[in-house]
Amino acid sequence: MEDKSYKVLFVCTGNICRSPTAEGIMANLLKKENLEEKIKIDSAGTHGWHKGEMPDFRSVSCAKGFGVDISKLKSRPVESRDFNEFDLIVAMDEKNMYDLSRLSPHQEETASIHKLLEFASQYGEDVPDPYYRDNFDYVFEMIQNACENLLAHLKSMLDESR
Repeated sequence: MEDKSYKVLFVCTGNICRSPTAEGIMANLLKKENLEEKIKIDSAGTHGWHKGEMPDFRSVSCAKGFGVDISKLKSRPVESRDFNEFDLIVAMDEKNMYDLSRLSPHQEETASIHKLLEFASQYGEDVPDPYYRDNFDYVFEMIQNACENLLAHLKSMLDESR
């Protein structure tokens, strides 16, 4: 049986701060809306430095403070198959977009690639990396807002495809 779910991949640099936060937030939103079977999510990094590691302890702590558990997630790098397995790849910043274009197999790519803040443009264009700035709460707020808007967009898309 073919999986008819819509698949979204969140991507940042190391997959230990922003993208696992987005995955955790979206998982909570999907659960609240009872959409876990219709929309599948994952996260990855454009670099494999942290492969197999859990998210940064500051991201885990911040997310937990907002009721989101990301402690069980494990970092993984973006793989060429991701460009065909996912319908939407969501990058956190312009550097991630560049890295994704470098990693993409191009000729067979089926995923649509966008930046997360296209869904919350009031914050600017890029989600800043809190790893160096220690602004985890602000980054969580940005990602939460963008994920809520992204989910509204996905729901309207799913409704149209019926």
